[in-house]
Amino acid sequence: MNVLHINQSDISGGAAIAGYRLHEGLLAQGVDSRLLVGQVETSSDRVALLQRNKRIEKPLWSVSWRLGFNYLNHINSFDIPKHSFYKNADILNFHNLHNDYFNYLAIPALTENKPAVFTLHDMWSFTGHCAYSYDCDRWKTGCGQCPYPEAYPAVPKDNTRLEWKLKNWVYSKANLTIVTLSQWLTQQVKQSILNRFPIHYIPNGIDTEAYQPLDPEQCRSLLSIPVGKKVLMFGAESLTNTRKGGDLLLKALQNLPPSLKAETMLLTIGRGGEAISEAVGMTTVNLGYVSGDRLKSIAYSAADLCIFPTRADNLPLVLQESMACGTPMVSFKIGGVPDLVRPDVTGYLATPEDADDFCHGIMQLLEDDNLRDRMSQNCRAIALAEYPIELQAQRYIELYHQVLNRQSRSEQKVSA
Repeated sequence: MNVLHINQSDISGGAAIAGYRLHEGLLAQGVDSRLLVGQVETSSDRVALLQRNKRIEKPLWSVSWRLGFNYLNHINSFDIPKHSFYKNADILNFHNLHNDYFNYLAIPALTENKPAVFTLHDMWSFTGHCAYSYDCDRWKTGCGQCPYPEAYPAVPKDNTRLEWKLKNWVYSKANLTIVTLSQWLTQQVKQSILNRFPIHYIPNGIDTEAYQPLDPEQCRSLLSIPVGKKVLMFGAESLTNTRKGGDLLLKALQNLPPSLKAETMLLTIGRGGEAISEAVGMTTVNLGYVSGDRLKSIAYSAADLCIFPTRADNLPLVLQESMACGTPMVSFKIGGVPDLVRPDVTGYLATPEDADDFCHGIMQLLEDDNLRDRMSQNCRAIALAEYPIELQAQRYIELYHQVLNRQSRSEQKVSA
């Protein structure tokens, strides 16, 4: 079976990393898996860059952008069927189709002769423009009068109702099977324009050998963390991204009792850690953007808690990696976070936007060593039972076969 993944990148960004892990998991089980992406970071012959005609795209972009539409200038998406990866594929697997590299209007043409699985990493596929709608549910009825036009991906003009209609038209002509990563997103999709398709819940998998508990004292020594400090870890691709809640983190840490704050330090992974370290008023170690699994595992294992004050998320890789390394978590009760942060089992779930409650969670777990130890064991056990990459790959293989068998039966009926 030949599978072609279409994604924003091979390993740059959360959706890209998740897609690449699935790609590697499929290869390990004998599936011929390849990627067409908008940005290439690796040097694999199984990864190819989606070619773009910037000479034509630029003037098209200037028009479509002013009208409030993202990505409609990428006309080369319609040339994907000419690529050898596409020609040799039995089935397609779409991932993150936004991020300025792909034109969603090409979906019907791409799925006319090859069925596709569409793995949703956020809400963008069924909204009028945004990747996360926060407290807005206008996507259920057609968008328009958007309360958050500046939300990623931003639009300068509110044509969200028309974009929603364009997506609805695209799906009416497409051959798709939907995969959701969290229980929360599953429920959202069932209320969306994607509910015309089969919907399957398959969470991301993780390499539980690459991410596993390591000796905390050795890890702290490697990272030059002072002896005797309690360690809080905050990780995100961009630590200053408003959606990731850096401002809420600062409020929570500033509310810590002086005695606890004095014996606690902050470990950060991601771009923008310097700005946070200057504002937080406590000892910090900034590792910057880290792509290597080993260094990330060392960081998680060095931490007493992984703190993740996100405002909107699907199934955050940071929390999944923390869980596999046996590090308890504190986060907010939003999106797919509760799938991973389970109260009194793997961590503490605070009330959304409530920095005081988030601070309370940090204090409760830092001050109870026995509770953290029990949560640490639970984290690792759940990661091994529910999220190994082998299980995810097997679920996808079974789904691919179901989709291909359904396609075959449909073609046989037409020919008869």
